[in-house]
Amino acid sequence: MNAPATRHHKRGALTWMYGGAALTLIATLSAFVYRAGLAGHVQAGYPAYGPAEIDAAVTAYTVILSVIGAMGLLGWLGTVWATRAGKGWARWLASGMLAVAACVAVSALTIQDINGEVGLAPLLGWLQVLPCVAGLAAVVLLWRRPA
Repeated sequence: MNAPATRHHKRGALTWMYGGAALTLIATLSAFVYRAGLAGHVQAGYPAYGPAEIDAAVTAYTVILSVIGAMGLLGWLGTVWATRAGKGWARWLASGMLAVAACVAVSALTIQDINGEVGLAPLLGWLQVLPCVAGLAAVVLLWRRPA
C-alpha cells in the first residue's frame, strides 16, 4: 500500500528535478544573452574602466557562471540518477545539493565587489535562485512519508 504513494512522491520529485535542470540551463545561458546588461552593471560600478577592462570583467563573470551552471547540471543529473535507481542516499544527496546551491545563490545575490556594490548584476543573481526553488520542492517530496 505504501509503494504507490512512494512512487508518486518519487515521480513528482523527478519532475521538479528535470525542471530544476532546465532552470539551471536557462540561468547559465542567460549570462551569455545578458552580456550587455552585465557590461552596463560593471560600467556603472567602475566608471573609469575602459572597454577592454569591462569586457574582461564580463568574460570572467560569464566563465564563472558557466562553471557554476555546469556543476549544477551535473548535480541534477547525479541526483536524478540516484533517485531513479532507488538509492537510499538519494534524498541526502538532493538535500546536500540544495544546501550548496542555496549558498551559491545567496552569494550571487549578496557578495559585494570592491566598489561596495553587489558584484553580479541583480537579474543574473536572481536567476541563480530559481533552480533552488525546484530543488526545494524535490527535496520536500523525497523526504515526504507515504500516506
